[in-house]
Amino acid sequence: MKKLTCVALAAVMAFGLLAGCGEQSPAASDGSKANSGLSGSVATDGSTSMEKVIGSLGEAFTAQNPGVNFTYNPTGSGSGITAVSEGRCDIGLSSRALKDGEKALGLAGTVLAYDGIAIVVNNGNPVAELSVEDIAKIFTAEITNWSEVGGNDAEIVLIGREAGSGTRDGFESITDTEDACKYRQELTSTGDVITTVSQNINAIGYASLAAVGDKVKALKVGGVAPSETTVKDGSYVVQRPFILVTKADAKLSGTAQAFFDYVTSSEAAEIISKAGAVSAA
Repeated sequence: MKKLTCVALAAVMAFGLLAGCGEQSPAASDGSKANSGLSGSVATDGSTSMEKVIGSLGEAFTAQNPGVNFTYNPTGSGSGITAVSEGRCDIGLSSRALKDGEKALGLAGTVLAYDGIAIVVNNGNPVAELSVEDIAKIFTAEITNWSEVGGNDAEIVLIGREAGSGTRDGFESITDTEDACKYRQELTSTGDVITTVSQNINAIGYASLAAVGDKVKALKVGGVAPSETTVKDGSYVVQRPFILVTKADAKLSGTAQAFFDYVTSSEAAEIISKAGAVSAA
């Protein structure tokens, strides 16, 4: 009997050692952070202008937490705010500040980053700079020909975003052109604006600086080129915040809260910067 008891005890101890090893987080072969064990999902919805920033943050977060499923639905700022209010996502994304009526619905906004709104023209357009006043006159059709601002003798084609877009709201607020712009086309995403302007030498539009590549030319405004530096120091005046929208009176899930804490930390600042925006952390 003693012999059987000793054998059983040895087996239990061996099992305990194996179980203890199994509970340890596996070390990553590349030396990166070990799997935190976090699992679940994080659903975001809203601003198309925030696609590059939120996509980069989501990728970095899930790399550290492979058990997490991160999703982003690019519906526009207004739709993202509504999605949070209706409980259809964890975190809304808005490229404008919340309005008083939205705050009254119990929503809270946290500034994630700041983004310049680039005034973009076709690469073949000789105009390189405009003042805020000229931009306002162009988009309200007080100025209708490029020759009036040093360009070719050609009609200006105005490209804008749809009603509810955070980029449109920010642009019109800064240029004081709310409900006065005479758009030829109102498009539903930042990418559509850039593509359309790139295909029409007489077009002008506006787009998130974070999304502007070499397909179009970003104009100087008042002599200042849009960049991370000029957005951060405030010298580039056509800029707006990137906002994380949540319910003020409701807690996020543990996974969503972990994501929120990560993206608003100093650890995420470099990722935000590489995505073309300026971290608020």
